[in-house]
Amino acid sequence: MTARKIPLVILLLSLAGVSCAWAKKTPKYEQVRALTPEQSALVQKAIAREKVLIKEIKERTPLVETYIQDIKPDVKLYQVPVNDQYMLSRVDFGKVFYDKTYTPRAQDRKKGGWFKSSLATVTGLTKVLGLENFTYNPNGFMQMMFLDPSSFDTQHYEFGYVRREFLGSVRTWVFDVHPKVNGNGRFYGRIWIEDQIGNIVRFNGTYTHSTGEDTSRYYFHFDSWRLNVQPGIWLPVAIYVEETERIEGEKSVGLKAQTHFWGYSLKLPTRDSENVSVKVDDAVDKSEDSTDVGPLQASRMWITQAEDNVIDRLVEAGLVAPTIPGGYEEKVLGQIVINLIVPNNLAFTDQIHCRVLLSNTVETTTVGNSILLSKGLLDSLPSEEAIASVIAMELAHIALGHHIDTRYAFNDRLLFPDESTFQRINMYHSDVDNGTASAKAMEYLNNSMYKDKLPSAALYFAQLQDRAKVLKQLNSPKLGDSLLKEDGTPWLAQLRTMSPALNWDDLTQIAALPLGSWLKTDPWDDKIHMLDAKRYAPMNARDKMPFEVTPIFYKLQRYEVSAAPPAAAPAAGAPVVQPAPDAGIVLPADSAQPQAAPPADQTQPAAPAPTPDGGAARPSTGVQGQL
Repeated sequence: MTARKIPLVILLLSLAGVSCAWAKKTPKYEQVRALTPEQSALVQKAIAREKVLIKEIKERTPLVETYIQDIKPDVKLYQVPVNDQYMLSRVDFGKVFYDKTYTPRAQDRKKGGWFKSSLATVTGLTKVLGLENFTYNPNGFMQMMFLDPSSFDTQHYEFGYVRREFLGSVRTWVFDVHPKVNGNGRFYGRIWIEDQIGNIVRFNGTYTHSTGEDTSRYYFHFDSWRLNVQPGIWLPVAIYVEETERIEGEKSVGLKAQTHFWGYSLKLPTRDSENVSVKVDDAVDKSEDSTDVGPLQASRMWITQAEDNVIDRLVEAGLVAPTIPGGYEEKVLGQIVINLIVPNNLAFTDQIHCRVLLSNTVETTTVGNSILLSKGLLDSLPSEEAIASVIAMELAHIALGHHIDTRYAFNDRLLFPDESTFQRINMYHSDVDNGTASAKAMEYLNNSMYKDKLPSAALYFAQLQDRAKVLKQLNSPKLGDSLLKEDGTPWLAQLRTMSPALNWDDLTQIAALPLGSWLKTDPWDDKIHMLDAKRYAPMNARDKMPFEVTPIFYKLQRYEVSAAPPAAAPAAGAPVVQPAPDAGIVLPADSAQPQAAPPADQTQPAAPAPTPDGGAARPSTGVQGQL
């Protein structure tokens, strides 16, 4: 019997039919094993705690910042940013969730999102900043705070136990989760449930689309984290988003993004009132001062009054971090200020303070005798001399009398809703002022202990100028001044000429750091703390990642109320010991452990210790946050 030849076309069609039939029979999600009673009980706790989370967050109006970098493959650096976008919003969750059952409106369900009709409530500051022409939907990044606020339960989702795992000191149970039926915005991924109360502390995955189409067309993959910010309260703090598909030889473009939340405890006038009263805490008794005030002193006091009003308003709006006595601003930044003031014989009437703007944008400015440096700027600065170069220019602004408009000395001028903060407060310096301040700053640096390390500091400005071509939003100030001129060259042009050529293969040359390298923000009270993290030297050029967005990982801890009594305030008139003019900061090689206090008679700190990356290590504040 001879074998009959089957035409190739018929064979292919037959195989295609078999494939289609198999595809129809193959389930979209893998079957999961039945949960044990203990596992089921923990899942039910997690479902209940998600409802508690939403009730808690409905009372909050946190700030939400999203920074996105579009990336493309690179032969040497693996991938590099090619564009960026920035969004800043204040979210009134009382307007996002509509009723006690958290059922989305009909039009929201049709559009495939929970916050589609609430765009106005989440983009107030973004529009004020002129950032409304973005490619990505800001609602989508905010949506990643929640698994599914309307239908996260066992009727809509399957749960499969994976393992137990510690995230920091918190023991969790890990489950894979997928929807039982398709639906817009249903979560598909993995969750981590802490084993005491049942809070979901992390979830990692994406959302599904009801049509069964490629989900990546509508939703990104993300990793969402929550922290124990108060007893029994876990709230969203950060989300990392990544969509990359490396295709060799092709122009594939992906993205990386970070979203951060803070300001949960702020009491703000976003719902009931358009006004806010500005209060000044920690009043200082100056009764022993002269009984009369001269014209020059009165003028300076008027500027200080405007400064106090503006700083207090920015703190209440969640844009400037409150200070911690003996914290990062005083111990690190304040010491650098002294290292510049003393050798230059600068006699300021009032003490110079440093404050931290809580945005990721790279910017700085002055308000009266306060120097404001953004978190994004401080995170990316690799060394003490690089910080000093930035502070030197702000000191020059203060010494040259480049202050903000004194109309803010009238308190009523600052009674406006937070969305107007960026429009109402003008803290920009003119190009003329920046030019004169940059020249004066070079004088200060050349007279300081940093004069022999200026080429190292100049590397930062070389890297900033190089990346500014693609990271335009990162270098677009929202409150203060950019470090760069409109043509992309640094204001400190003389310092920039001292920089050696950027060399990716020189692993000892660290020009700038990735975002988030040094500081963390307490999402509850907005205070800044140093990261308690080990520092590693780069093994290759790809490890440098200057100004880049990176994944987020937290070593979770449970909130503990400190039982220690507050430290006694120093007696009035107690002398303040200042270091010698050439004294540096105590800079440990590894900031994971605080340094021991020096002997009582030791007034000159030790010299900075080098870090593995070749720069001076940052000091540890020794202050542990409630994170």
